[in-house]
Amino acid sequence: MNYKIKLDIFEGPLDLLLYLIKKNDMDIINIPIVEITDQYMRFIDLMKMLDLDTVGDFLVMAATLMQIKSRMLLPPAPSEIEEEEDDPRDELVKRLQEYKRFKEIADILKEKETERNQLFSRQYEEETLKKFKKDAEEVYFEANLFDLINAFSSALKKIPEEIIHEIIKEGYTVEKKIHAILQVLLTQPSIRLNSLFEQSRSKLEVVVTFLAVLELIRLKEIKAVQQRAFSEIEILRNKDNIIPIEK
Repeated sequence: MNYKIKLDIFEGPLDLLLYLIKKNDMDIINIPIVEITDQYMRFIDLMKMLDLDTVGDFLVMAATLMQIKSRMLLPPAPSEIEEEEDDPRDELVKRLQEYKRFKEIADILKEKETERNQLFSRQYEEETLKKFKKDAEEVYFEANLFDLINAFSSALKKIPEEIIHEIIKEGYTVEKKIHAILQVLLTQPSIRLNSLFEQSRSKLEVVVTFLAVLELIRLKEIKAVQQRAFSEIEILRNKDNIIPIEK
C-alpha cells in the first residue's frame, strides 16, 4: 500500500503533548517525562505506519523528550551534587505553558465569533431561525488528529493476530474505502468511527479505513466530532462539500 496523505490542517508536537497531558490528567508543572515520552513515541510509530507527511516535525520533539528523559534517568555528576541542578523539563514546561495560553486565547476568540454568528437581524426568516435552534440543541466538538489516532490505535489492538498460511492479495484501497464511507453517509446522517473499524477483517483493512477517513476530513467532505473530550468519535456528512457518488 502506497498512499501518502498531506495533513496541513492538523496540529503539531506541542498540541500532542498537551493532548497527552490532558488525557492522562497529568500536572503540566511536573510532567512524568518517562510516561509521556513512551506515549508520545507510540503516537509517532502510528504516524510512521500511516506515512503522514507531518511526522518529521514530531521527530524533533521526540528527540527533545528522549534527551530530557536521559538526563533525568542518569545520576548527576559528583561535581553537580552540591549545586542545585536545573530541572531538565523547565524549558519544555515554559514552552507548553506559553503555547497553552495562546491556544486558550484562540479558543475564546473562536467562541466569541461563534456567539456573534448566532445573532440574527429581525428580518431573519422565522423558519430558518427555528431550524437553527433545533440543530443547536446537540452540541458536538470537532475531534482532532490525536483523538482519531487514539481510536485507530484501539482498533488495531482489537484485531486478532493473523495466522497466514498463504499470500492472498486483498482488494483494499483508500479510494474504495472513501467510496464505501460516502455511500453509507448517503443513507444515514452519521456513523460511529468504531463501527467502521469493527467491520474490518484485518489490520490492513483498519489502516486503509483510517486513511480514507483522514483523506475525507482533509477534503472537508466529512467531519469527525465528539460530544465531549475523549469520547467516542462520530463521522458526519459535510453537506456543503459532499462528493457526488454514482450509483
